[in-house]
Amino acid sequence: QVQLVESGGGSVQAGGSLRLSCAASGSIFYSSFCMGWFRQAPGEERERVATITGAGATGYSDSVKGRFTISRDNAKKTLYLQMNTLKPDDTAMYYCARGTSATCGRSPNDFNYWGQGTQVTVSS
Repeated sequence: QVQLVESGGGSVQAGGSLRLSCAASGSIFYSSFCMGWFRQAPGEERERVATITGAGATGYSDSVKGRFTISRDNAKKTLYLQMNTLKPDDTAMYYCARGTSATCGRSPNDFNYWGQGTQVTVSS
């Protein structure tokens, strides 16, 4: 059984920062798998934000590159997303997910465990 629990969401003004966390538990072999952050706004499809392999290689969507930083602490089984210079377009539910393998795909279909999500709202 794998559980992913996100925290750290909230409401901020444009230009502000938030740090999301995702705690993993269960028989997860955490360090062996890709981990990722996705987001979904109302009426939109779920989209990749950032991913990180077990070895620490990262990937970002063009919309967040240079503003967001993904990191992981394998000993603590915790995933992070530091979000700076937030924009109203960043408003969405943010989800933590575990990939199906060590390498990171870009599609939600490449991830098989999901958290419940944490809401991020950015006002102008």
